[in-house]
Formats: sequence, C-alpha cells, structure tokens
Amino acid sequence: MKLSGLGKAFFGNSGAEANEGAIKVARKYAHQTDPEKSMILTAWNSFHGRTIATLTATGQTHYHEGFGPLPDGFDYVHYNDLAELESKMNDKTCAVMLETIQGEGGVYTPAPGYLEGVRKLCDKYHALLIFDEIQAGIGRSGKFFAYEKYGVKPDIVTLAKGLAGGVPIGAFITTNEAAAAMKPGDHGTTFGGNPLACAAANVVLDTVPKADFLAHVESVGSYFKAKLLKLQEKYPSLIKEVRGTGLILGAELTIPGRDIVNDVLAKGAIINCTAGNVLRFIPPLIITEEQVDEVVSMIDDVLPKYC
Repeated sequence: MKLSGLGKAFFGNSGAEANEGAIKVARKYAHQTDPEKSMILTAWNSFHGRTIATLTATGQTHYHEGFGPLPDGFDYVHYNDLAELESKMNDKTCAVMLETIQGEGGVYTPAPGYLEGVRKLCDKYHALLIFDEIQAGIGRSGKFFAYEKYGVKPDIVTLAKGLAGGVPIGAFITTNEAAAAMKPGDHGTTFGGNPLACAAANVVLDTVPKADFLAHVESVGSYFKAKLLKLQEKYPSLIKEVRGTGLILGAELTIPGRDIVNDVLAKGAIINCTAGNVLRFIPPLIITEEQVDEVVSMIDDVLPKYC
C-alpha cells in the first residue's frame, strides 16, 4: 500500500485473475449506485487475459474467435484518443481499463496529457480508472508503477508477471472506497496469497523499489533505446519506429518480424515479435549495457538479410 498509495490488495495466481478481480470490483462498486452502470471501456490492441471476461476486455478480435457469445458490457476505443473516449463515456460507464503502456499491442506509451485526460473523464462520470500493469509494472518502466511516470493515480491497479520473480502470483490493489463494495464471499481463490508466492514477492518488493535499482532500469533502458535508434538510422527501410520507455521497448518493422526473431534466436538471444511486426524487448531488469550490445549486435547481423 505504501508503494501504490491505494488501500486494499487481493492476491491471486495470475494476471488474468487480477484483471478478473478488478472487473468484479468495478461492477460491484458501480452497482451500489446504479444497477445499470456496468459498461467497461478498454482499448483496441489491448491485452488483459484469456479468461472469458478478460478475453472480452481484450481489444483484439482474433482472440475472441470461437469463444462467443462473449459477455456483454464491454466496448473499445483507440488508445491515446481522448476525443473518442469522451464520445463513448456516459453515466452508465462503470470503468475505463487501460494498460498504462500497451505491451501486446505493440509497445505504445501514453501521449502527453492522455492519462490525465482519462482520469478527468473517469472522475466526471464517476467511473473507476483501472490500470493494467501486469507487463509494465514492477519497475519495468523505470518506476515501480508505470503510472508514477505520468503523474496519474488509478482507482485499481493490477499486477502479476514480475511481482514474484517468476513464481506464479497476481494481485489487484484498490482504493479503500472501491474495496468496501466487496463483501466476504464475493471473490476468492484457493491458492492466491500462498506462503511460497508471497515470500518470493516480498523479495521483489524489498529489491525493485530501491532507487539505485530503478535508476539502473532507466539508465540501461535509455542506452538500449539509443542503440535501437542507431539501428533504425542504419536500416531505415526495415525499422519504421522505435518506442517505449525503461526496459519495455519496441521496434516497429516495415515487414513481419517472426523470421527475424527466429534468426536472432539461432544466434543465442530470445527476443519477441508482437502485433505481427513489432520487435518487443522486455529483458530482465538486471540486464547490463554489455548484454544490450550483444543482443543489438545479433540483430544487426541478421537485418541485412531482409534489406
């Protein structure tokens, strides 16, 4: 609670569980004032999980195929488009759920003023603001919570992935006001908050928030991004844009990226392609500049093949 500035936490086993819990809290909280206040707005190209509700919250239709009928009460807007969000919000909007930094969608960071604008719209319509930081949280942006980087505080934040350093855990953290809507029995899990996972999470919580650790993420992230920008200068016909912050970075290609990923893997480094043509870099937070040089050198070796 000290790190988030929020009030109550619930521990589960995965990011999808964390987002399920956040959705339930938002709906239950809104139901107290208006049983019809249930619409949740999410972003196109988002990714929130593979359970039936989080799948529906995910703004990528190919994930929906074959699983219909999907639950009602979700709609989508384009990330970084405040005007579109405002056009879809009304008194029946229960929550806006966004990845603070879109990961699966291609590593998109919020435009200046965007998250502040979302916060104001949520306040205007008495809707909860949910930040999904399952990928961007736990220090990856260079701040413990990515929302700290943009000066906007949510009503609910969801976490998983790095929270226990590889041991399965998920969590959603809410304001006391939102948490008060939930009563015993409204939500639960068999193994959430188990001693092993929480012991691992405590080590992460004792390590990642330290100023020197986060400064390392910022420094190496800036170094990595600069190296990727030099690759863009060298291969302008292949690399369209480099974006991201901290150690969540993306290089958008002008061609599909899967073969490049495989070629780099053959040289000994694991990178990732998302959205079809975005090389996504989410390395361990302890990566060094020397290791960044190794990875960039491998990419540099394979790119001429695609020119």
